[in-house]
Amino acid sequence: MTASIPLPYVVFGVTGRTGAAAADTLLRAGQSVRVVVRDPAKGRVWAERGAEVALADLTDLASMTRALTRVQGAYVVSPQHYNREDLFELADLIAGTTARAAVAANVPRLVALSSVGADREIGTGWIAMNRMFEQRLADAGIATVFLRAAYFMENWMPMVGHALRTGTLPTFLAPAQRRLSMVATADVGSAAAALLQDEWKGTRVVNLAGPRDYAPNDVAAILSSMLDKPVDVAVLPEAEWPQALAGAGFSAVALAGFTEMTRGLNSAHIDMGSDSFAIGWAGTTSLAQVIKGAAMK
Repeated sequence: MTASIPLPYVVFGVTGRTGAAAADTLLRAGQSVRVVVRDPAKGRVWAERGAEVALADLTDLASMTRALTRVQGAYVVSPQHYNREDLFELADLIAGTTARAAVAANVPRLVALSSVGADREIGTGWIAMNRMFEQRLADAGIATVFLRAAYFMENWMPMVGHALRTGTLPTFLAPAQRRLSMVATADVGSAAAALLQDEWKGTRVVNLAGPRDYAPNDVAAILSSMLDKPVDVAVLPEAEWPQALAGAGFSAVALAGFTEMTRGLNSAHIDMGSDSFAIGWAGTTSLAQVIKGAAMK
């Protein structure tokens, strides 16, 4: 008798940080993995590591259903297209297509990347797209863990680069001394992989943060220690946000969404403690590790 080949775990978003980390963690654990990409070239590095590669468009039901057929579970993401004026409508289309495909493929369980603040109905800007994703998948009735990640540590990297060059750390977060939950994207991926391999039923919400919270002042202190010289914090007033983001390629709708989200973070309307039903999960990577790793590249 020949041994049966185990069904794979499907991982979306492998061209991004969290999906790549999830696929890497599963492969290192000896699991069968199917990565989903739009461009075959993006899948070659994973094929070389032994993963199956599936091609799918996140808005195409047929290709999404094929990618999700005969699997143990899937890590699903909804990439956000900040250059588009219809980014919220596109996010809803992707969410709906993912949910319908998962039902059609009879996926036993999903881990879906979401965000802190997705429990809030209003006042969250970009995070409303994560709320759409949660609602569409919840309505589908599939066992799902919504992995609500804290503020990504990697969001600091453009500002860190500026601080390394000038000695001044610009930030949209205020006040500079208030700490905020943050998490490394590597920890998001490893948590997703662990949850996929766990046994659970129904729907759960997991809040994922790093080992400690950080304020802009803490980021400056880390950089000051690395550089062995003072690093100042420059909190950008809201009136200067459009100019500061002029080179980011944001549409007008995306810029408005960023503004509303950042207001929510600064007012603590968006906060890890807002959903009392969420389960806490702690990552292990510190912000200093992320910054030092980026600086060495």
